Amino acid sequence: MTENELATIAVDICYKIHTTLGSGLLESVYESAFAYELEKRGITYLRQPEIPVFYEDKLLDVGFRADIIMGSKLLIEIKSVEHLEKVHHKTVITYLKLAEIKLAILVNFNVNLIREGIHRKINGELE
Repeated sequence: MTENELATIAVDICYKIHTTLGSGLLESVYESAFAYELEKRGITYLRQPEIPVFYEDKLLDVGFRADIIMGSKLLIEIKSVEHLEKVHHKTVITYLKLAEIKLAILVNFNVNLIREGIHRKINGELE
């Protein structure tokens, strides 16, 4: 599947979760529901994978954990906050670069309409 095909599925999953659970829950609840939906659909994914960070040629002890990576091509960053800040968007772009992935979906489930909480982030050109 392409990045865009995976993104379409991710948006559908976000919509289903938001209409079922609503807003205001912990991010971990939405992440669990997202993983469950991926399993039901037979889509490969990693949940909370460690992404290494290199400085020059040195592997640093610190890095980050992505919430979900779908099919090794789409990074999903899940939030449940009053509103997304600029730093959330910048952080996802950095995650994309470090994970060497081209597309991310940053989703904030703490919104009235889920379409207001979904943001695509691109690192480079898509296939």
